[in-house]
Amino acid sequence: MKTLNYTHISFLILAFLLIGCASEQNNSAEFIVENAVFADLDGNEVSVSDYKGQLILIDFWESWCGPCLQVFPAMEDLRQEFPDEFQVFAVTVGLNEGPEDARRFAEEHGYDFVWLYDENEIFSQLGGQGIPFKAYVDPDGNFIKLEMGSHGRQGDYNRAKELLAEYFEGIN
Repeated sequence: MKTLNYTHISFLILAFLLIGCASEQNNSAEFIVENAVFADLDGNEVSVSDYKGQLILIDFWESWCGPCLQVFPAMEDLRQEFPDEFQVFAVTVGLNEGPEDARRFAEEHGYDFVWLYDENEIFSQLGGQGIPFKAYVDPDGNFIKLEMGSHGRQGDYNRAKELLAEYFEGIN
């Protein structure tokens, strides 16, 4: 029988610590997302809980972000296909732009999104370091997952539609 040496024990301790940290980070993200409150472009509070019953994509973006803008038409397609089941929170992060920049963009493009500003720094609290950065919330208001980056227009469309199919009958 083999015995454990200090290297093995150190590795096991590190593994348990990493698993614990990952679990704590996920619980933290869950709490942040489920209790997220943003400001709409007129300064009114909008909460994730206001949209229970819908799958919510919280999409952190800014108008200079090419990958963010590439996916917007696909998310608009999903909004048109599933208006009662799918909601997009287009949340301006505030890296280089403010609410007025987002308002101009929204007025020019006409996407059927809930246009918001991240005045409570939800993006930073979730560990966001770049955009696009997405969080998904299920119809019961529970955090599902975070995603960094983009899978392109079709890839992001397919990923969101797969989540819709998980929560709503008749969507495939």
